[in-house]
Amino acid sequence: MTIHFVKYHGAGNDFIIIDNRIPILLDNHKIANLCNRRFGIGADGLICIHSGTSDYDFEIKYYNADGYEGSLCGNGSRCAVDFAYKLGICSSKTHFLAFDGIHTGEILSHNRISVSMQNVSNIESFSDGYFLNTGSPHFVSFVADIQSFNVFQKGKLLREDPRFLNGTNVNFVEELHDSLFVRTYERGVEDETLSCGTGVTAAAIIYAFHNKLADSEHVVKISTKGGLFDIHFTKTNHHFSNIILEGPVQIVFSGEINL
Repeated sequence: MTIHFVKYHGAGNDFIIIDNRIPILLDNHKIANLCNRRFGIGADGLICIHSGTSDYDFEIKYYNADGYEGSLCGNGSRCAVDFAYKLGICSSKTHFLAFDGIHTGEILSHNRISVSMQNVSNIESFSDGYFLNTGSPHFVSFVADIQSFNVFQKGKLLREDPRFLNGTNVNFVEELHDSLFVRTYERGVEDETLSCGTGVTAAAIIYAFHNKLADSEHVVKISTKGGLFDIHFTKTNHHFSNIILEGPVQIVFSGEINL
């Protein structure tokens, strides 16, 4: 069987995207092979686009590089919005269904896309950081000299920490003069990725929570190895709403592959 695919990246976080409105049978083994950087196309994850309903334009199914279905992928969702728009499934403003419910997406320019995120109220504080869920579970820890920090070693230890049921993604954050720098160890990839959409969202929220920012609308600028993000949200006490993840997307290439 031959399938058509498009390879995208959102700030270096890369994905294989497939139009699956006419179902293609992809098991965990095939997905893992497609994501393999030596024997397949290579990606941090794979996204299937499914048909929508009267409530949303399309549905996203996200699979980690290990072949198993994952939770919400922020950067993958942004790439999927661009893919769906180019297929003619939706307009420049859209609603789509993901792992954690219905989201909005908007094409702001030819390579910059935003998606809405679910509200966040439950934040757990620990001596070494914070834990929250932004559609995927994230542990956030503030560090100094992030460029030389061993993200793989420390992230791997925290990823399976017994405090976090089913494991967690791990984010290390350095506060800069007017922005944050974030590096993420991703669950399911089992390595550092160049960026993580739900991770930078978690980092922005924890920055506001940790520093007790005023109850108001905020925009937090975040740098990653793969690119720049703007995270918009409204803070009301310890409740965060109107959360928007905004960042770049890019088509890398498209092609066909035999399964």
